[in-house]
This record gives sequence, C-alpha cells and structure tokens, in this order.
Amino acid sequence: MTGLHITVGQKNADIIGNDNRALQAAIDYIAALGGGTVEILSGTYIMRDALHLRSNITVKGQGENTTLWKADGVETSLLLDGDFGEEQITLENPDGFKVGYGVSITDDQGGGFHTAVGTILWQKDNTFGVNVPMGGDYLISRNARAATTFPVISGYHIENARIENLTVDGNRENNPHLNGCRGAGIFLYRGHHTTLQNCAIKNYHGDGISFQQSQHVTVENCTCTGNTHLGLHPGSGSQHPIIRNCRSEDNGRIGLFLCWRVKHGIFENNDLIGNGDTGISIGHKDTDNVFSNNRSLRNGCEGILFRNESEPMGGHRNTFENNQILDNGDKNKGYGIRILGETHDLTFTNNRIGNDETATQRIGVHIGEKADRIHLNNNDLSGNLDAEIEDTRQVVSV
Repeated sequence: MTGLHITVGQKNADIIGNDNRALQAAIDYIAALGGGTVEILSGTYIMRDALHLRSNITVKGQGENTTLWKADGVETSLLLDGDFGEEQITLENPDGFKVGYGVSITDDQGGGFHTAVGTILWQKDNTFGVNVPMGGDYLISRNARAATTFPVISGYHIENARIENLTVDGNRENNPHLNGCRGAGIFLYRGHHTTLQNCAIKNYHGDGISFQQSQHVTVENCTCTGNTHLGLHPGSGSQHPIIRNCRSEDNGRIGLFLCWRVKHGIFENNDLIGNGDTGISIGHKDTDNVFSNNRSLRNGCEGILFRNESEPMGGHRNTFENNQILDNGDKNKGYGIRILGETHDLTFTNNRIGNDETATQRIGVHIGEKADRIHLNNNDLSGNLDAEIEDTRQVVSV
C-alpha cells in the first residue's frame, strides 16, 4: 500500500460528513490513487448504503467511538416480477426507496445465494434502476419483495483490504432480515487476503461477519454480539481462513458457522457464548480445519455440531485441541459435541467437555450411527448429566 492518508469526520477532517457518502468519497479518492488509509474520526455515521471497500485500502476508526449505524429500513412487495438478469424493479410502495440507497431483492424461494443486493441508480415513479442484475426470477406469486437492506461494510472482488477499530450497529429493531450469504454487518464476496481487526458488530438483523468465496481472510480481536442469525460465517468455498481471539455472543442461532467448503482454516482462542442454538457448526465439505483453545459455553443446544451430511459432503478430518465445551443446552437437551451424518476422521485431544456453572449439558460426546473414526484422546468428560459418551454406532472405533 502507499502512504496516502485521508481523514473523514464531522469536523476537523479532510472530508466533512456524517453518512456513507462522505466515507465512500474518501475510499474512492484513495483507491483512485493506488491505495492507502482512510481514517474515520469519532462519531456516528448513518449508512443508507454499504461502505464499498476497494483493494489496497485500510479503513480504520477510533474503536467504540466510531460507529457505522444502519439507517431504518423499509420493505415492500414487487408490483411486477423481477426477471433473472433484469436491472430494474417496480415496487408496490416506493416510500423510503431513494437513489443512492442500498437495496436487496428476493422472494420466498430466492434463497441466500440468489438474493440481489445493490444500489439504486435511478427512479421513475415506482420503478427503480439498480446496479446489479437480478440473481433469479423473483415472482409475485412467491412473495417477491425489495427492502433497503444491505451490508453496512461490503467488499466485492477485492484484495488486500483492511478494516480496523470500527463499530457497526445494525439497528436490527428497524430493519428487515438479510440472509448472511449476501449480507452481514461486514460482508465479503471474493475479498481475498482481507483482514478484519478490532471491530465490533452488533444488532444486525442477520449475521455479524460473513465472507463468501474469499481466500486467506483473517479476523482477529473482533466481537459479534446480539445479531439475529449467525455471529461469524465463513462460507461457500472460503479456504485458509484465520479466526482468532474473537468473541461471538448472544447471537440468534450460531456463534461460528462454517458454511460450505471451508477448508484448511485455523480457529483459535475464540469465545462462542450464549448463542441461541450452537457454538460451532460444521458441515458441507468443511474439512481439514484446526480448532484450538476455544471456549464454546452456554449455547442453546450444542457446543459443537457436525451437521447431517452424506459421506462425500461430510465435515471430515477436523482437529480439536485444548478447547472448553461447557454448559451447553438445557434440562431437555444439551450436547457438548454432537456428530451427525457420515462424518469421519475427527480428532479431539485434551478438551474439557462437561459442566462448570449451569450444569445443563447432558451428553458429553454424541456419536451418530453413521459416523466413523472418531478419535478421543485425553479429554476431560466429567460432569455431564446423562453420559460422557453416547455412541449409537454398531461398530465402535474410538
């Protein structure tokens, strides 16, 4: 990166402003000159569209004193079907949609990967142009709809970006949900060699941090709290991620969710605490990862879940060392580690798997009937209420 440096603030800065337009102007200016640093001074900045990252840019704030706040969102039905590849939408109620605002479009069968997320370019009555083509056919018969939802910070097709010392507030009470495959408080799509450091993401109606098809992403010393879905979401072929020294707490579903094809990752010294369902969830082709010195505590059902996948799709060859998996579940259900599907070649060494404070974890390790080659070495499994190991296989090989 070059030594170029520019400040954005509400006073005494190179660019004066308090919303995404001022922040974006600074990023685009530095990017046009080859890269550098955009420093966001203390204050709350209202985000009506994502802050779009560029390659070779560092964006840094003042920690909890610099907050990017998602503006109130609105949602309405489409008046006409949104056709695949089309770059405009016609809305039943255009109130709250304006040129320059971020927008997402989907329907009940759109799914996360096919939701279109972009920026409104023009308006004529209740028809709006957008800067991305529709990712599917969004049909009125399937509740086709648009909302002013978007990632607060977004990076598409970038390399070597850094985000440091920023707070993102998703204003979840006043925004519709956006699926984590296409949005989050901080979202990357093919954002290779990007680093997130010392960032706090809270109250987003969706995921805290999500990165998709992004290689060599590093997330360090970040917190994801109070988001309605997932805290940390590496997914869809993101290989060689590093997530360390992070805290993912009180999120609606899962603290750390390895989506599809997350491989060769390092996950160390993270806290996954009090999430609605699961601390760490692993599944579809998520292989060859190492988890060490993490704490998965007081999650709603499991500390660690291997999802129900067939053998070709399973989360194989993952290693867990020196983790604490404690107090997960409630009086009716509660697993330290729950291994489903045809998952094999897992190694657990020197982990503490039991109860410490709330005494709710009923099963230390559940091994499903189709799992195989589950290696348990020198783990402390004391204190689980019903069983240290619940092995449902007919052939046991531990």
